[in-house]
Amino acid sequence: MNPQAKLISSTSLFLGTAITISSNHWVMAWTGLEINTLAILPLISKSHHPRAIEASTKYFLVQATASTLLLFSSTINAWFTGQWDITQLTYPASCLLLTVAISMKLGLVPFHFWFPEVLQGSSLPTNLLLTTIMKLPPTALLFMTAPSLNPTLLSLMAIASAALGGWMGLNQTQIRKVLAFSSISHLGWMTIILIYNPKLTLLTFYLYSLTTAAIFLTLSHTNTLKLATMMTAWSKFPPLTAILMLALLSLAGLPPLTGFLPKWLIIQELTKQELTTTATIIALLSLLGLFFYLRLAYCATITLPPNSANHMKQWQTNKSINPLTSTLTTLSIMLLPLSPMILTIP
Repeated sequence: MNPQAKLISSTSLFLGTAITISSNHWVMAWTGLEINTLAILPLISKSHHPRAIEASTKYFLVQATASTLLLFSSTINAWFTGQWDITQLTYPASCLLLTVAISMKLGLVPFHFWFPEVLQGSSLPTNLLLTTIMKLPPTALLFMTAPSLNPTLLSLMAIASAALGGWMGLNQTQIRKVLAFSSISHLGWMTIILIYNPKLTLLTFYLYSLTTAAIFLTLSHTNTLKLATMMTAWSKFPPLTAILMLALLSLAGLPPLTGFLPKWLIIQELTKQELTTTATIIALLSLLGLFFYLRLAYCATITLPPNSANHMKQWQTNKSINPLTSTLTTLSIMLLPLSPMILTIP
């Protein structure tokens, strides 16, 4: 990809995100979302492979539809209430349309069909952007409009996302699709606590982004796209593969790793709100995700690929590990002891 075009796309990506999360007016928020969509399209389709072109087309159609619904929702709200402020969303039809629009942008069930296909057709660095930075503006809009949204609808969509994300990830051999369904499952955890504790939604998103970034950077470093190639990574990158296993278990939410913190706090908050049944259901659904995370960890560290007796193992590699990868992987598995300090941050 042309360096100038890559620079423009990357700059526009961060600019669109900054505009959306810092705006109070619906039109400015919509403008930031449109800049984001147009900036990520060249990065998705830069390989010129038919799958990449298909992925960019699907992404554009879904995001354009969601942006249209969002603008329509804000226009209806302004028509009936005279308010363009994001926090003043009070008209019921506008609240429903906004929920649908943000769900389409994030990939929540039942608007999730595009997300695994787009991730499968994109490169690993682009997947990192799609699962972290591109989800920040819609999450920020959900955060700002949380008091106006329907708790029952959000809870149903969240439980459905956790269930489908865990269930569909069981049968996948492509790592990008596994991580796509993992993202859908984690979106369910973020959404279910949104009404009751929006700050906890942001904390969950930040820690999920941290762990996912560590996993994608590690997979990019080892050039791993399938379970079969993950089995051969151990002989080339033993320390990095061991850390990858811990990062995957952290994403699954196993204690004492970082990923356990948001799930622990969400279940605690749901119990405080006297939603014990909901907390039990979503905790049980996380076991589905735990199964395929354990399978990935098993393939990464324990399973050996088929080889003959005289097969020579590659014991040395010339690739040096990026310091950013090392830092993110360390944080993704060792932040739990710092949780008291994290929770005191306003």
